[in-house]
Parts: sequence; C-alpha cells; structure tokens
Amino acid sequence: MFKEGAALYAIEIERKPGEDVLYVNYLNAPFVPSIADNGMVMARTIETLSENPTISRVIFVQQRNYNYPAEQVSLLVEIASLYNFLIKQENAFSIEKMSLFGNVPEVHSEISYFLELLKRDPVACYVELGRRAKLLRSEIESGKIFDKSRGMNYLRFFEKFHELLENTKLIKSVLGELDNYKLGEREIYKTIFRPDILPNFTFTRLMAQFPKDAALIDQYEISSGEESATVTILKRADETKYFYHLMPPEYTLSEEHHMLINLARNVLIEHRPKAEEFTDPEKTRMVFFNVGRDLLIELSRDKGIKLNHSELTKLARILVRYTIGFGLIEILLLDKKLQDIVINAPIALNPIYVRHENYDECITNIIPSYEDADSWAAKLRLQSGRPLDEANPILDSDLVFGKIRARVAAIQQPLSPNGLAYALRRHRESPWTLPLFIEKKMINSFTAGLLSFLIDGSRTLLVAGTRSSGKTSLLGSLMLEIMPKYRIIVVEDTLELPFDALRKLNYDILRMKVRSALVSGTTEVEASEGIRTSLRLGDSALIVGEVRSSEAKALYEAMRVGALANVVAGTIHGDSPYGVFDRVVNDLQVPATSFKATDIILIANPVKTPDGLHSMKRVLSLTEVRKHWKEDPAREVGFVDLLRYNVERDELEPTSELINGESEIIKNIAGNVKGWAGNWDAVWDNILLRGKIKQEIVEIARRMKNPELLEAPFNSLSNNAFHRISDEVRKEIGLPLSERVFPEWKKWAIEHVKKY
Repeated sequence: MFKEGAALYAIEIERKPGEDVLYVNYLNAPFVPSIADNGMVMARTIETLSENPTISRVIFVQQRNYNYPAEQVSLLVEIASLYNFLIKQENAFSIEKMSLFGNVPEVHSEISYFLELLKRDPVACYVELGRRAKLLRSEIESGKIFDKSRGMNYLRFFEKFHELLENTKLIKSVLGELDNYKLGEREIYKTIFRPDILPNFTFTRLMAQFPKDAALIDQYEISSGEESATVTILKRADETKYFYHLMPPEYTLSEEHHMLINLARNVLIEHRPKAEEFTDPEKTRMVFFNVGRDLLIELSRDKGIKLNHSELTKLARILVRYTIGFGLIEILLLDKKLQDIVINAPIALNPIYVRHENYDECITNIIPSYEDADSWAAKLRLQSGRPLDEANPILDSDLVFGKIRARVAAIQQPLSPNGLAYALRRHRESPWTLPLFIEKKMINSFTAGLLSFLIDGSRTLLVAGTRSSGKTSLLGSLMLEIMPKYRIIVVEDTLELPFDALRKLNYDILRMKVRSALVSGTTEVEASEGIRTSLRLGDSALIVGEVRSSEAKALYEAMRVGALANVVAGTIHGDSPYGVFDRVVNDLQVPATSFKATDIILIANPVKTPDGLHSMKRVLSLTEVRKHWKEDPAREVGFVDLLRYNVERDELEPTSELINGESEIIKNIAGNVKGWAGNWDAVWDNILLRGKIKQEIVEIARRMKNPELLEAPFNSLSNNAFHRISDEVRKEIGLPLSERVFPEWKKWAIEHVKKY
C-alpha cells in the first residue's frame, strides 16, 4: 500500500463499491497504533474523517495491519461530524461568536481545549463539558459573572455542545459506565474499538474476536505439515447459523516473522508466473516454495533472526500461499469437514460462508478483499486457460494443491452486477466408496449390492439429483465397482471425478477434459466431440462428469453402443425419473426413443428434518427404464421403481417388482450369465451377497475402529478378492453361491485388515 520512504501518518483512500477505505501509514512509528490506547491516534483519525466523511473502514498499516470495521468507524464519523458542526455551523471560533460569550482570548482558549479534547478523548470531553456547564451556571447564579447576558450565552453553548455529544452513539454506549470513570483513563474505549489484526501481506480481513454472547459448541485443529489452524464453532441464541471461527497460522506470527514474509513477498511478487507455468501448478508451487525458503534463509541471516527448520518451512508455505496461492481459501480447504465455500458479491462487504458436515451452513470470521478476489480470478484464468471477462462472465475450473481438490465456479459483471463472486466445492481427498455411503446412511447395504450387480451387468445409468445432492460422489463410488481389467474413459469439463485415485490403484483409466457448455472461444474440444471420440478409443466404460447441454445427444449415441459392451454412466440435474426425462428430451433435445437407452436412473436428494434446520443426503429411488413405451414413459408405465425411500424408516426398501423378480433390466443381465438365466433365486442370492460384503466392511471398520477400511484402497482389493473367489467357487460348483463365497471372502478380509 505505502511505498518505501512514505511519510509517517501519510494517508491513502481507496474507493471501492460499497465502501471507502482509509489507510494510514504507521510503518516507522515507534508504537503500535491504537484508537483505544492512544489519544493522538484517535485525534488524527477523527481529523481525517472530518475531511472525508464517507470513510467506512480504517486500516493502520504496520508489519501487521490494524483494521477498524464500519460499525466502529461510524462512531468516530459521528464525532467528526459534530466537530465540523461546531466549527462551521456554530462558528465557534468566529470573533463575533466568541464576543457574545465573554473575553475573546479566554473563550478561544477554553473552546480550543474542548474541541481538541473532543477529538482526543470524547468521553472525557463529555464529562468535562457537564462539569463546566454546572460550574458556569453556579457562577452566574452566585453573581460571580458580572455580564449575565454573555454568561448565559456561553452556558447555552456548553449545554448544547454537551447535549449533542450525549446523543452520539459513542457516548450512549458508555453512559452506564461513567459512575466509576476516572477522567483521562482509556480503558473505557477498549471494549468499543477492537481492530481486526491481519498480516501486511494480505488484504483479507479476519475477525479475531469471538462474537459476543456466543456459546462454544466445538473446537478442533486442522493441520498440514508444519502448519496448523484452530477452528472454533460457536452459536448465538438468536441466530440459526453457526459461527465458524478460523485462526490460521499466519495471523499468530511474531513481528520478526511478519517482517521476513513482507520482505520476501516484495521480492517474489516481481516474478509473475506465466500461463505455461500453471500447466503444472504443483510443480510451480514447489519451485516457489524452494525459492521462497532460500530467500527467507538469506533475509533471516541479513536481519539477524534465527529460524529453525520448522519455522522456515512454515514461513515458506505461507509465502507460497500469498504469492501464487489462494490465501486463506487454502486453509479452509484443508478442513475435511467442509463441503462448500461461498464468497458473495460485493466481496469486501460479505463474510465467507461455508457448509459444514456437522453444522450445515455457517458464517465465518473471514471477509475477503477486492484485491484478493481479483488475484484469484487472474490465477484461475491462467490455470484453466479459460476466459473470465464481460464477454465470458462465468468460469468453471478446479483448484488442486497437494491432496486437496476443489471445483471452483466464478462469476463477474455483468452477470454479477456487484462484481466477482465464487463458489467452491471441496472434494474428498480420496474417493467415496459404497461402504462409506452405507456408514453415512445415504444408502443401505442392499442398495450397495444392487448397484454393484448393475455395474457388473454393464448397464447404462444416470445419477440424478439437485445441487449438493452427492451425484458426483455417487458416480465416483460406482467407478470403483468397475473391474480394473476394463478400461475406463472419463469425460469432464471440470475435473471432479477421482481419476488420480483410481490411476494409483492400477485402474486402466483415461481422462478427457472438454469445453464447458458455459464457455466459448477456448481451444478445448466440445463435450459432444469428446464423447464421440471416446467411442473410437476402443472398448471402454464411459463415465461423463455431468450432462449439461448438447453433449446429451452424443452421450445417448454412446449409451446405445455402450449398452452392448460396458458401463456408460453420468450425472444430470433432476429430482425424479420424469424430471430427468423432461430435461433430456425437452431441454436437451434428445429424441424420446433415444432416451430408452437409459437402463437405470438413480435419484439422490437432501432430506430435511421437520425443523428445517438440518438436511441429510439420501438416495431416494432406483428406477429402471423399460423399453415398451412410445411417447411418455410416465404415462405408459415406462418407469418402474426397484428401490424406494421410506421416510419413516429413513431407508431404501426394495419394491414388490424387484422382490418378485419382475425387473426387466436384471432379467436381461441374468439372461447372459450361465446358471442365472431363469433362476431368480440365484440372482437374488448374488445381490444379497454383494450387499452383505459391503455391510461387513462397515462392521469390521467399526469393530476395529479403523475408518481406513472404508476407503478406496481396501475396497478395491475387496472387490478384486470377491471376483476371484466367486470365479473359484463357480468353477467348483457351477454358481458363486453366497454360502460358499462369503466365508471365503471373510477369511480373506481377516488376513488383509491386519495390514491397515
């Protein structure tokens, strides 16, 4: 903000949408600037506000920045307004006015004293005005003042001054504390003027103090390497949202460490990463980390500051975060309990909101700045290669650092008239699995078994639901059910599906990144062309991240081909099977007859509690699409539920059509398997077997208190063991019956859980 050599107490005013911010230079001051502690600091601030009454926020710039928010500044603006009124409207220093009060030199001296006191210590001014008015009245009544007329004029001036000051919000807030007040003490201001203290290398504000009258609900640490941050969950009685209070490591640094980061940052920001450097963001971060660490070593030696290895690593990571990274957003993304992060416009006037897995939507103590918001937008443009401007006001991209993955949606003017806004969806560091969904009660074990059966049966499947219903997570868990011997091609416009996790588990998997339906003018291939290209890449399971636009026609081409070869699956917005049909046929212009290529529609939606304050993600139905209808599957019984959610029991239940073996899709699968054709009992036994194994994984994880058993690596091994054991039993007795397969699988599980 202030360049080297800027004068002490120099000011700069930044005018932003919705607020004017005053910056005051205290970089070389021999004291920490504080409105509460220092009368001269208060006086200078009020003088500046008297000349700039539109100021809504004040920041004192030092190694740390001291930010006074609008509600505190408004108290001083009111005092500054009173000061202006007395000088300008009341003409308190005019010769004509003072001559009405008494001896001009004496009056000038006394009024000057009170006006200076008003700026330096308004509470003391209020108390002193009361005493002076009382004394003046006594002197008039006792006859000590010979010119009673001028004495009464002077008294009325003091009484008006006192009354106007008494009606200010600042004085009203302390009236109840004046009985024990001692003239000149400043303790009374410390509960009123409490700045947010933030590092000099970021403009994002963090309210360090807990909100008043808030009850402590929870507290935990989030950490990564040498760094850790404290999260405190609070709740005020009159608010429905919880308060998510974050205290990150950069806000607790010493003055020396602040100085080192400021110096290092000023060197590093001179190097602007080029677009080609962002093709590998992780490599770029590592380069900046190493350069930053070396720079910090050099600076610490030059300044005579000792840094141990832990401190050096911590400072280097903070440096990376505030040069090429995303600042406090990255700390929030380290919290595994967060699902969504929302940053509304106008950026600097709104706190960040988060969705927490235990406390739903929370308000945070973080208020981002326009500067940081613009910086994030520039980095997202470089990383994604996609535009974000007035012609293209929407950008969908992904953010990856370390093991953290998040989907980012950014919008700007003219779509967002108040400027940039962001929404981030945090992905699990490892993919969801069917046992994890059983543990979370999103599905039950029978549903898991049926889904596993359908995936092995090479069906075409759409996972549908509203926003934040878990569609993509469900699709990712189903990818783990595909046998690793089959190739998987993933087509996405924003990278969300667990490609890297499956690749590391030795799945034969290829990812294709295509152009978003919301973007034009990039070098990316259109989604529809990407899907058609996948059909030329050999026999593969095809997974489409989300069906949004014209690629729907290409997807249904793939479904009509893929149904004969392997799984074709994707996600789509829709809250019912007919809602999916309506979107695909009427909105996306896929012929109704082509929609018949869909075998299964899985609906996932949040279910709310009666009080409306909580919601749980649940699968509500699993529906097969029959092929006999001509125009409308709803009217012609083309949709048949196989599973339906029972709200009273909070569980999915098989329908009579499924129990009685009337599912055409399942019969079609069984018809291609020796021993299953016409043998519903054997098919049912296999579905139950798969579900029983998924449930057993959950039970073992609970008994052993080892949640790692619910994750992808163990489940991938389990699936491989299940298929191997099933094949061995089939060769021996003709069918992979549960009574033979499950004991063998359990024996395998007991041996392998010891490794976890």
